[in-house]
Amino acid sequence: MHIRRLWAGVVCAVLVSCGPASGDAGGAGPSEVGEAPATAPAAHGPLFLGPGDCSGRGRTDVREVPCTSEKAAARVIARHDGRRRDGPACPAATDFVLHISEHRPEFDEDGDGSVPRGYACMRNLEPPHPGDPGGGGGPHTVVGDCLHTSGKGQVKETPCDGSGAHRPEFRVESAVDERSRCPGSTDLFVELPVGDAPVGCARRL
Repeated sequence: MHIRRLWAGVVCAVLVSCGPASGDAGGAGPSEVGEAPATAPAAHGPLFLGPGDCSGRGRTDVREVPCTSEKAAARVIARHDGRRRDGPACPAATDFVLHISEHRPEFDEDGDGSVPRGYACMRNLEPPHPGDPGGGGGPHTVVGDCLHTSGKGQVKETPCDGSGAHRPEFRVESAVDERSRCPGSTDLFVELPVGDAPVGCARRL
């Protein structure tokens, strides 16, 4: 019996200091969902973590470092102002997303001690690349990714090579502009947040 569902999407962030074996999202930890914050120092240049800049390793208080430094772990492949939910999507090759905020600013709209300044789409300088097809993580689901069921009507990414905590059950084989264009062998419909074809056609493994 074929399962036909539409996945609403799960945002997964991967900390550069973690490997893929620690969770389905390539190292996001037990929660599997989250985003790594970065804080722009007040004395920094006009654009903290601009396109082409690199960040160091670490789970909190991420710092910009020279890309030639031994401390460099990931590079900015796209940078946008404002809140991520209101801005452009990160490129498909993104491994994780850094939300950039300024602490103790002159104006704090909600009184939480920080103001969002934008977000950086990051790509690890070295493998693993959880954002790649089959990598088991990244902020987007793309063709070539594998999925496992995580609850009624929900699926999450997991590495196709079986290195994650969950066995892959489906693979996204193609992308189309509407469900009716998926092959007859399709077992699962998946929402693809980037690209011109928003429906992924997944086959059970």
